[in-house]
Amino acid sequence: MYRKILVGNDGSAGALNAVRTAIALAQQHGAELHEVSVEEHLPRYGALMGEVVEAKQEARDFYRRVTQEAEATATALNLRLTSHVIPGHPVEAITKFAKDGDFDLLIIGFTGHSNIFGRIWGGTSQNLVRLSPCTVLVVK
Repeated sequence: MYRKILVGNDGSAGALNAVRTAIALAQQHGAELHEVSVEEHLPRYGALMGEVVEAKQEARDFYRRVTQEAEATATALNLRLTSHVIPGHPVEAITKFAKDGDFDLLIIGFTGHSNIFGRIWGGTSQNLVRLSPCTVLVVK
């Protein structure tokens, strides 16, 4: 039924649930599996240049850990997971990536790092459901 699955991964507990679900569905359907993490833009300036360099390195290290953990989980189950880290606003970046990549299923966590704003249903997940070019599965 699904041939190409994309899972959003911001490293949160909700995203990890989504990754596990995506792996299970990819195995079940023999689907190609990709994950996307969105690195939001860093501040345009810092008090010192070293602060900007340090912030960039922290972001790279964080997403390296996030993608390596997901890839290791998939590999342990004999499944290939292709990771992508892209810049931008999460909703805009993920919807564009899903459309450009011709994905037929997007899997996201119910809450992620921005759960302060949406205890009932987070703004990012709600907007992805509304704007995604493909079917969306929201995992609790």
